[in-house]
Amino acid sequence: MKLFDTIAAISTPYGKGGVALIRISGENALSVGEKIFTPASGKALGEIPHAKMIYGAIHRPDGYDLDDGMAVCFRAPHSFTGEDTVEITCHGGVLVTNAVLEAALLAGARAAEAGEFTRRAYVSGKMKLSEAESLGNLLEAQTNSQMRLARNGLRGTLAKKTDALYRELREVMTSVFAAIDFPDEDLAEMSREEMIEAVENVQKKIVRLATTYNTGRAINEGVATVICGRTNAGKSSVYNRILGYDAAIVTDIEGTTRDVLRENATMGKTLLRLCDTAGLRETDDKVESIGIERTKEEMANAGLILAVFDASQALTDEDLTLCHEIVELKIPCIALLNKNDLKTKADLSLIEKSFTHSVSVSANHGEGFDRLAEIIDSLFIDGEINVETDAVVTGARQYAALRNAEEALKKALEDLKEDTPLDLCCIGIEEALTSLGELDGRELGEEIVAEIFSKFCVGK
Repeated sequence: MKLFDTIAAISTPYGKGGVALIRISGENALSVGEKIFTPASGKALGEIPHAKMIYGAIHRPDGYDLDDGMAVCFRAPHSFTGEDTVEITCHGGVLVTNAVLEAALLAGARAAEAGEFTRRAYVSGKMKLSEAESLGNLLEAQTNSQMRLARNGLRGTLAKKTDALYRELREVMTSVFAAIDFPDEDLAEMSREEMIEAVENVQKKIVRLATTYNTGRAINEGVATVICGRTNAGKSSVYNRILGYDAAIVTDIEGTTRDVLRENATMGKTLLRLCDTAGLRETDDKVESIGIERTKEEMANAGLILAVFDASQALTDEDLTLCHEIVELKIPCIALLNKNDLKTKADLSLIEKSFTHSVSVSANHGEGFDRLAEIIDSLFIDGEINVETDAVVTGARQYAALRNAEEALKKALEDLKEDTPLDLCCIGIEEALTSLGELDGRELGEEIVAEIFSKFCVGK
């Protein structure tokens, strides 16, 4: 990726719409814009004040008329990318939008690569890497909780927190280097005991920040959730009830569901990556047997299991086997005692011994699902975290960087407490600084940065 070319792309969703926006950014953005947009005022585009939207004619560099529309210029460094930027808004037809983009390319711009505008904003220092990742999360947000969490990240809450940790560790390193370089002049601002206290303080803050990943992951990435149970316990009805529409076929015939059905749904604040699975039972049907094996594989890899039992019937051998298998998996599980609108015949005490959490529900009438949402949130969402104001770790890369920093400081503390020479103690602190730097891009390799921005859409 050449980060100093002038680039152009369609920045609105592709297809028919009221308007579409073509973004041009780079050192020649104004020149490119002037070749394809003529203000109705008669002034040159470059003479228009910063951030003022104007009306005019859109055309190819050879003068061929394309459309009427609006344009706005943002001059460096006061733009999203930190470069000169021109945004042209035309009517939102597919043909005319592509024609305006083609005109920009004919005028000297090149087609932007995926995420290149945001990457330029990151390279120019307009945003931290965690803020850029939050922008990507905002573009992909499917729930209100995801949107609020992404907006929090965009405001730099996590970046400010990690910056503060980085500065605290750097102060310790300053004292370490002073003690190493000038051992007889007492230039270090901290004694060894004060260094230990300072490193311990940073380590505790890192641990606390890392624990927010459970909440961030549950909201942002979602929890792999398997709905399982014996045939005709009401698994597909539960699946449909959580989704809010009939995604799975529901019949009285046993073995209706034979493959794994997948959809995303929100319960409370938690995003569930739902799997509806084949009913667990002994069968000679080859296709159904494959489905049952897939059910067991999904259960083994799940982050949450919703085990459905038909409370209107006595527990069967399949129910008891399921209870035993779930206990062995050691995965968060919730028992759903389905069909509570009918007379209860199952011995629920057996289920309560196997499950920490159980909920009486009616998939047909929707009873008990609000309580289910509360239990799920209690398992995956830290109620003390405010996702709109608190620093929250949302990605596995960020979490790994914090854990690496924590481990490095653990080793540094051991060395400091054992009176190891300071030049060796500083190795762990330097490694922790590197890991914190990776979290926001200070120390991150080019390949990882490229991978992060490749997931963005072309116009962002």
